[in-house]
Amino acid sequence: MINENKRDLIKQIQNEFSKLSKGQKLIAQYIIENYDKAAFMTASKLANKVGVSESTVVRFANALGFEGYPQLQKGLEEIIKIKLTTVQRVEMTNEYSDEDAILKNVLKSDIDNIRSTLEKVDNNTFQQIVDKICTAEKIYIVGLRSSTALGDYLGFYLNLILDNVKVVSHGISDIFEQMLRISDKDLVIGIGFPRYSIKTVDVLSYAKEQGSTIVGITDSLLSPLANIADYPLIAKSNMASFVDSLVAPLSLINALIVAVGMREKEQITQYFDKLEGIWEKRNVYDRSHSDRNS
Repeated sequence: MINENKRDLIKQIQNEFSKLSKGQKLIAQYIIENYDKAAFMTASKLANKVGVSESTVVRFANALGFEGYPQLQKGLEEIIKIKLTTVQRVEMTNEYSDEDAILKNVLKSDIDNIRSTLEKVDNNTFQQIVDKICTAEKIYIVGLRSSTALGDYLGFYLNLILDNVKVVSHGISDIFEQMLRISDKDLVIGIGFPRYSIKTVDVLSYAKEQGSTIVGITDSLLSPLANIADYPLIAKSNMASFVDSLVAPLSLINALIVAVGMREKEQITQYFDKLEGIWEKRNVYDRSHSDRNS
């Protein structure tokens, strides 16, 4: 179980401040006032900046309950995702100041996010989620703000495979009205990344109160969505300037769609055969290119 105090390290540091040594208090003060910078400093750089020894920095991390400084640093990185405003994100992004390097740096960052997701994703949780998708009476997908595109994408493809999928979104009716008939037989897939939408968290909390099973596709076990979810599915989305990378979450969603499709392979083969006929008759797709090559 995640230590609740680690949800806000700034508050935790403030609570522990009086128990710290003189040197540790200097570190604490610097982090409280400059957490956006401290999160990207090595223990050595932080020590030099504050004017203490590197061992004091390590003992400071230990005093907060971390095994070492790298664990504290990761905690700070998670916190700044939530706390930083868009303006602050733009100001702190020095690595993208060279326009010639933007393409390479952004793509490399996305590759790193996918690699990290692949290394840490829980395959058992993934398979359990596929089971729940295939057996739920109804599936609600909730992805708001920057996660709207992910929610729509997941909903589009699941709707081609299943006939019980509803994408919940801002529209004519209120979001809660769209989920009025939700029950304990239903599955809710919530998608959210920093800065987390309060409305998404509220909707998942409501669904939880109704007894529904909750899947949370998010960036960290410290995420408010993961805290609510019965099945948290983690995809890294480390920021690239003011834009959150959604490449790894999209890849994870692709994997879910393919896994569900393979479970329903016999049924959807007939369904797609029918769809192809409709698409061809109604000229849904441009076939001129393939005709020229034939």
